[in-house]
Amino acid sequence: MARSLGDRQATVTIHYAQTLDGRIAARDGSSRWISCDESLRFAHELRAQHDAVMVGVGTVIADDPRLTVRLVTGPSPTRVVVDSALRLPLSATVVSDRAARTMLAMTARGDPAKAAALMERGVEILRLDADPDGHVDLVALLRELPRRGIGSVLIEGGHGLITSALRHRLVDRLIVCVAPKILGTGVDAVGDIGAAGLGDALAFSSVETWQCGADLIVDGTLERVAARV
Repeated sequence: MARSLGDRQATVTIHYAQTLDGRIAARDGSSRWISCDESLRFAHELRAQHDAVMVGVGTVIADDPRLTVRLVTGPSPTRVVVDSALRLPLSATVVSDRAARTMLAMTARGDPAKAAALMERGVEILRLDADPDGHVDLVALLRELPRRGIGSVLIEGGHGLITSALRHRLVDRLIVCVAPKILGTGVDAVGDIGAAGLGDALAFSSVETWQCGADLIVDGTLERVAARV
């Protein structure tokens, strides 16, 4: 049985790779390979340092990632897929490979029969309330995860999940890999977080930058500018 971490919220790190013009994927949805080999190894180091890696179901459908640690030595984290309407294919690698503990967070919109099929394949199902937009309530999810032994979460994408976590001020640390590439059109890293002006922008209490192969890593701790609600 997973140990309980009490009634607190899991800490959250967001990590993603983007082009110089802020795109995390091309217009056709492809995102491999924006970052260089050195940055990919760093991404796997981050996975090994967190209890869970979290992505939205759109990322799974587009890329079919494994979300395990392979390029460095270290444990693979629990894989958490946020899937409000239960669109996750039963054939997805995170379902079929059984290489790591896998959870799926859904709302009442999801098909119970499909949820049962996923459970038969070893996926843990978390049924959570929806937020006003009909998506999984991220606050409720991040409070549930510590009860299941998960104290730290690494969010790797996609655009919607990254934006929602930032908009609701749920993020402790933000790590961006900036690759020396320009796409022009494509998928923005972050959408509307409710900042009407510069005074509403999220700020950092500390920032470090360093070169990682051809890429630039920006690693910042976000200020506590708003209460988590």
